[in-house]
Amino acid sequence: MLTRTLTRPPRALCSHGLLRAVLAGSLAALFPSVRLEAAERIGYHEVRTDTSGNIIPWYGTSAGEAYDHDIRQIWAFWINMRKCPNGVPYYLQHQVWKPGADDPRGLGGDQLCMALSSWNLLYGYLGDPAVKANMRLMADYWMDHGLSPENALWGGLPYPYNLDVHSGNYDGDMRAGPGYLQPDKAASFGAELLMLYQMTGERRYLDRAVRIADRLVKNVTPGDAENSPWPFRVHAVTGAVHEERNDKSHLVVRASYTTNWTGALRLFDGLSALGVGQVNAYRRTSQLVSDWLKAYPVKTNRWGPFFEDVSTKDYSDTEINADTLAYYILEHPQWDPRGPEIAKGILAWTTETFSNPEAAKYGVIVINEQTAYVVPGNSHTSRHASVELLYAEKTGDLSGKEAALRRLAWASYWVDEDGKNQYPRDDNWLTDGYGDYVRHYLRSMASFPELAPDHQNHLLRTSSVVREISYGGSEIRFEAFDSRSEELLKVGAGIPRSIEGGTMQWDPAARVLRVHADKRRVVISLAP
Repeated sequence: MLTRTLTRPPRALCSHGLLRAVLAGSLAALFPSVRLEAAERIGYHEVRTDTSGNIIPWYGTSAGEAYDHDIRQIWAFWINMRKCPNGVPYYLQHQVWKPGADDPRGLGGDQLCMALSSWNLLYGYLGDPAVKANMRLMADYWMDHGLSPENALWGGLPYPYNLDVHSGNYDGDMRAGPGYLQPDKAASFGAELLMLYQMTGERRYLDRAVRIADRLVKNVTPGDAENSPWPFRVHAVTGAVHEERNDKSHLVVRASYTTNWTGALRLFDGLSALGVGQVNAYRRTSQLVSDWLKAYPVKTNRWGPFFEDVSTKDYSDTEINADTLAYYILEHPQWDPRGPEIAKGILAWTTETFSNPEAAKYGVIVINEQTAYVVPGNSHTSRHASVELLYAEKTGDLSGKEAALRRLAWASYWVDEDGKNQYPRDDNWLTDGYGDYVRHYLRSMASFPELAPDHQNHLLRTSSVVREISYGGSEIRFEAFDSRSEELLKVGAGIPRSIEGGTMQWDPAARVLRVHADKRRVVISLAP
């Protein structure tokens, strides 16, 4: 079985280890009188700083210009990526991109879920039909080439890895081997399939999302301090939880615990809202999982594992599991009346546990990936920043805002001019540099629209799912899945004049338009 190459030490081998005026003013102050530190480089670029010596994005004259440029280049790199010898797009079979020869490793465990998550936001942002087409390609391929046998104990769930890389099929787990799958990744896929059904109307996406949810309901357990409601690695047919013997303690370690259940919560929320499937069972299971999260990781801060390439025997706490739940809590105030307080505690823990001072001289503390791989990540640093900004938006507490902006700036340096996005001191990972990267910048723009480009029009947030959207010179048109929804747009090209299908609130100073739609189809007319 293939393992991680020595260019990145195997994770398993490492030690454990709108307050608008205020915000616009602070952001504008980042770019005037830029001074260059020509002798220093981060990632692909020479470091740029403001007059105080704090890092700013490497590209352009504003954060919006910089991040829009990076997002477009990343998307172009992804969609134009070469195909493998069997004719399948490279990103459907490999977790690491390299020029020339193919990397020997297969798919990243959450790679396609991450891409679907980011591309959903990207479609609303760009209005490019190719984004939606790529989403369908990824979902269709995984469903057609990677599901466990329908009649198995964990039947109908996706395998996360292609053990024979160019076979064209997913058939197991990178570490546990053939027949094993990861229920947390299956739950995330179900949540993204539900979103894709709402976007496209394609019934097979909804049917598979229901199938995944039903299987999770059937196999759920209450869990405890050592066992999550579903295991991390389990054999699809036999139901055996994967085990390994720890080299140091010689104890058998079971892959019975993970805290990556935000996807499951989203899946059950979405199906319950639609009234599809076993709604009462979904609600009961969602409550069981929520109660377990509150009783254990929220209190113990035991936030692992997540990554497919970490062995079962080497437990590792992760930033992604913790901060992803914090984001969900802030977006779903009904989850707990103490939601902001819980999210703040999670953010404090991730900051304390994963802070890395290697770029501190530029005024930024970056964020490590996990305790078994103590290296700062572009995806992890930008995710933490996006959750910090959401917390600031929801609570009005701006104490972490400047640190978050600098984290976003630092993470931008790993994007090359052509859209390659390199993991620090490592390879071009198709998880960290693409699906698990773009969404953090788009979410940050939604929290603080001054981070979006000033002279373009973009949908930044919707309470629904956007089925169609187009940006014309004299109008913006979109269609949402829900008959009533709320949207947030940055309108930098033109002035909103009228709206069909709802009402609008226009803030000309911030160029922010808030829409309250009472129909699925909305047309916003723009004046020059």
